[in-house]
Amino acid sequence: MSEGSSTIDVDDHARRFDPESRARALQSLLIEKELLSSDAVDRIVSTYEDEIGPLNGARVVARAWTDPEYRNRLLDDALGAIAELGVEVNEDTMAIEVLENTPTDHHLVVCTLCSCYPWAVLGLPPTWYKTPAYRSRAVKDPRELLREEFDLDLDDGIEIHVHDSTSELRYMVLPQRPPGTENLSEDDLVELVTRDAMIGVARLGE
Repeated sequence: MSEGSSTIDVDDHARRFDPESRARALQSLLIEKELLSSDAVDRIVSTYEDEIGPLNGARVVARAWTDPEYRNRLLDDALGAIAELGVEVNEDTMAIEVLENTPTDHHLVVCTLCSCYPWAVLGLPPTWYKTPAYRSRAVKDPRELLREEFDLDLDDGIEIHVHDSTSELRYMVLPQRPPGTENLSEDDLVELVTRDAMIGVARLGE
């Protein structure tokens, strides 16, 4: 499955306050004080990179594309529908809402406070998602952000909806099914779904 290759430029201020750098510093401190082992960190990272990644989300999207009843359940009760595919989400600490792109509406996900992200379905968040540059520009001028940083130039007739994730509520985008894929199997469709499309910085088939 394609992960996408989007990048976002950040200024010097953003680099100095990069959440990933702060996380590495905290990890080093915890390991130094023997409160955390590097093996434990490696196991967690490996699980999300190799076993989970955005594959769970891609499976959800492909099922929604091929099963209208499942799509309706997904939009009405995302946690319940996601669980139908055997994906474990801790609903005591997180709710997920799925947002459907249409020919006239495009959804973009951001977390302005930190970097809340639906790990269970999308895996590890991309580095750019956590930067102050992305978080601020997504709110201030999402159309310009998509055009300049992700090469996604949306028509003026497409309305952009920005959704701000929180620790209690995370968002996932249900992309439009690409044209010309009517004869593909569900497994084949999974391969077309990208992480970026499920965040909203890409539209499949464009």
